[in-house]
Amino acid sequence: MPQVETEYFGTMSYREESVFDFPAGLPAFTNEKRFVPIELEQHSPLIFLQSLVQPALCFLAFPILVVDRAYRLRIAPEDLQALDLSTHRQPDLATEVAVLALLALHDGMPATANLMAPIVVNLKTRRALQAIRQDSEYSHQHTIELQREKVC
Repeated sequence: MPQVETEYFGTMSYREESVFDFPAGLPAFTNEKRFVPIELEQHSPLIFLQSLVQPALCFLAFPILVVDRAYRLRIAPEDLQALDLSTHRQPDLATEVAVLALLALHDGMPATANLMAPIVVNLKTRRALQAIRQDSEYSHQHTIELQREKVC
């Protein structure tokens, strides 16, 4: 079983089939193409997106429906194509894609979630990207309330 070095969790084993593949990288991290999601029961529903290259690069995320139960996914046709999904309809959140909201933590301020540019993962292929919405229905700084013990 492969292992990844992390700054926050030490050395961890992971399954290759759990890796998210970002062929284009992430905005501002274009060379970072592979991340493994780490889910720890004591921090649920928080998901840590750990880079397989840089031990210190780890993003915090929540499943999008944890942040907004009524979230309406709207992915551009070119992003659907990049994810190997049908360009004729939006994918189903429960069966076709995982959608994650990246979190930002600010000293002395409430945490925020980026609902304008969620991480979308094709559950069949594990291909992923950050899908930047073309509308302004959601904010990139959606305030969320977290209990202190839920975030490390």
